[in-house]
Amino acid sequence: MLKIVKTSLVIAASSLAFSNAAQADGISDALANICTIVQADDKGELRKKMRSVQSDYRLKLRDYYSGISCDGQSLIRTALLNNAVEVGTLLVKKMPSKDLQEPESDGKTLQAWVAEQGLQDSPISAELNGRI
Repeated sequence: MLKIVKTSLVIAASSLAFSNAAQADGISDALANICTIVQADDKGELRKKMRSVQSDYRLKLRDYYSGISCDGQSLIRTALLNNAVEVGTLLVKKMPSKDLQEPESDGKTLQAWVAEQGLQDSPISAELNGRI
């Protein structure tokens, strides 16, 4: 009886680990072209992508935002660099304001980075300042 319980636990644990790995691969596939969408300033496609990730994996933007890098830049930074105003303002609106104030992977906050890059006149920067 004890062997059956142990075997069942091992099988359950291994299938759970496999499904989590498969789900992580699925999320990566689902978010594969998000950088292209941001660079192209395709707000409708970005909304559709965010909706599908939320319905399929129950993840909101704040859950996967820090894990995505487009040529070493975050999604909002990519939008700023590519003058993708519609997508950039959508991203700023969808992110919690406290997350917008957090330092990114290089240790700089979005506001400090915007000032350093001289992008204060961007509508995305104005939206960012309004949210913080």
